[in-house]
Amino acid sequence: MASDIHPSAVIDSTAELGADVKIGPYVVVGAECKIGDGTFLESHVVIKDYTELGAGNHVHSHAVIGGEPQHTAYQGEKTYTRIGDNNSIRECVTIHRGTVQGAGETRIGSNCMFMAYAHIAHDCIVDDNVIMANAVNLAGHVEVGRNVIISGMSAVQQFIRIGEYTFLGGASGYKLDVPPYMLAHGVRGKLFGPNLIGLRRNGFDAATCKGLKKAYKIIFRSGLTREQSLAQVEAEIVGIPEVERLVAFIRESKNGVTPDHKQRHGNSDS
Repeated sequence: MASDIHPSAVIDSTAELGADVKIGPYVVVGAECKIGDGTFLESHVVIKDYTELGAGNHVHSHAVIGGEPQHTAYQGEKTYTRIGDNNSIRECVTIHRGTVQGAGETRIGSNCMFMAYAHIAHDCIVDDNVIMANAVNLAGHVEVGRNVIISGMSAVQQFIRIGEYTFLGGASGYKLDVPPYMLAHGVRGKLFGPNLIGLRRNGFDAATCKGLKKAYKIIFRSGLTREQSLAQVEAEIVGIPEVERLVAFIRESKNGVTPDHKQRHGNSDS
């Protein structure tokens, strides 16, 4: 089916449009962009240079996708924004492309919802099925795992990792990694145990939830050092992949891990 392009839209001659694309009034699509099949760009959307959108995306009015990084070292290099399929990008969302100092691209998965005024900075990686509520802000190089929900007006510092299936409460800030499967909130975000409601809704069985709950108590509330607690979890909770993933994430953390709300600091190495 032919695309439906409003006559007021400005489409660069190097842009590639898929089948059945709908482009509303006063939309701008920049150089070397790719717009996938069935994507709908509402009025006043701006798709900046070197942006790729997959199939079935819906971008609402006044969103700006693929803008230049807010990075003092950026000198106009050719970097990219790559977005998957079936995403809902609401009003006034901003997503910036990568930098040569980073991965050279900002990458978004599929089936995500980014609510009004959310911001995704340069070099971020956001996996599938992520929901970012209104005015959530991700600084540069942040990694967000699949099936994460970030509540409104929350902010994540640069280079932080948010593990899969986490739930972050509203108006909270994060300067340390948040392990997968966890619930966190507070002005200075802290952990409140596994995200049990979210895990059950996503089909995790009782044994997995029980194992994660036990692992959490050992790692964050036993008083052991980080390595001692992780070793105890490995010895006592065997055969649950999600627990193994939790342990691996904490071991791999270069930033440190968000502490339990009853702790002043995260687990120490000593």
